[in-house]
Amino acid sequence: MPLRVTYPTAIVMLAVSRGVRYGFDIMDASGLQSGTVYPILRRLEAAGMLRSRWEAVVDARDEQRPPRRYYQITEPGRTALNEWAAAWRATRTSVDSVLEGLLP
Repeated sequence: MPLRVTYPTAIVMLAVSRGVRYGFDIMDASGLQSGTVYPILRRLEAAGMLRSRWEAVVDARDEQRPPRRYYQITEPGRTALNEWAAAWRATRTSVDSVLEGLLP
């Protein structure tokens, strides 16, 4: 079953595509909570839209924190994000057109 790209999913993908790489930064960039972001990251990776890697433990230890898992968008992920953006633009144009006829 193909992954449905919802608004929160697209926001996470957009953040990753713009270079936001790990969970807490993705939460900050998207304004979404961890209970939303981390399940989305897992689903996107399972669907092949993102890939991840763990940083070296020694790097994290040097900064006295747990290792970070870094995410990167894949080509299928970029394609899905572009399709979502095109669909969003079409929807926005359609809604704007209807509202122009209804609003004073």
